Amino acid sequence: MLGCSNMFIVRESRASDLEQILRVAKHLDSYNLPYDREAIRGILTASSAAFAGTVPVQDRAFTFVVENIETGEVVGTSMLYAQHGTHSSPHVYLDVLQDEHYSETLQAYHVHQALLIGYNYNGPTEIGGLIVLPEYRGHEESLGKLLSYARFLYIAMNREVFRDKVLSELLPLLEEDGTSRLWKHFGKRFTGLEYREADRLSKDNKEFIKSLFPQGMVYTSLFPEDVQDEIGEVGPQTKGVEKMLRRIGFRYAHQIDPFDGGPHFTARTHRVTLIAGASACAVTACQPAARNAPTHLIATTHKDERGFRCSWARGTKDDAGLTIEAAVASALELKAGDTVWQVEP
Repeated sequence: MLGCSNMFIVRESRASDLEQILRVAKHLDSYNLPYDREAIRGILTASSAAFAGTVPVQDRAFTFVVENIETGEVVGTSMLYAQHGTHSSPHVYLDVLQDEHYSETLQAYHVHQALLIGYNYNGPTEIGGLIVLPEYRGHEESLGKLLSYARFLYIAMNREVFRDKVLSELLPLLEEDGTSRLWKHFGKRFTGLEYREADRLSKDNKEFIKSLFPQGMVYTSLFPEDVQDEIGEVGPQTKGVEKMLRRIGFRYAHQIDPFDGGPHFTARTHRVTLIAGASACAVTACQPAARNAPTHLIATTHKDERGFRCSWARGTKDDAGLTIEAAVASALELKAGDTVWQVEP
């Protein structure tokens, strides 16, 4: 991990970010971040209410952006849902099971992979919506990692808001047009809906899933072999995300998304390394850092329109507090004596 060049910070989204986030969403166009102006407007309104704490905890959906502070350009987003799965809108998933059968007559033993629909009405915290503009991927400041990790520091800072388990739904291997082979051979046969139509409808209404999906086990051996092989597998575009999640404590939960088959990764909140290792401390000085000083993720929350801000910073921590680079302190609008949250990834 590199030290900060003081150009980029992660902050909470604002209504004024609409056009820039729409530009980012064009490269994802997902359930969480659709390429739709009015949908993005609604996401930003919900995010403002979440950060302000003016909606019930279970309804809080936070959107973060990474901004080039020299130009004001928003180059990526990430999202955080305090609770995914409520009485009115359950978290729906497919358990990936192993069903054993043995015939004494034939002396034959078989283990079949099977899918079983499940519902969670008191669901976990969820992370999602992570996207960085193509020209900024692979940036020396690891902007995707910054966007992802900032959410965990926010959870540590506001632990009472979030659940005891964190979920991440990763993208599987999709067709070139963005549709799902699993949906074609499974969901479509029970609902009659095309993938994108079902995906859009499920955002606001999941009744059709419970009414039309089979409630018993479905054996994947009934699917084409290429579909079977992809169940539980992460797509090439999210292999890096999988590696990052595993590094901080996430594991495959043997559950997949019922629409695209994307694997679910989960972790106990208190065991996520970035949360377990986070702590509040004072800024003891703002000065140039030694070349070999460790890199920290630091964040603060201003009690005004600036809100949550987060960045990488090289510095030294001791019992008195944390010494950070002056340029980073300026970007986060910090001074000696201020309190920050920090973790050393």
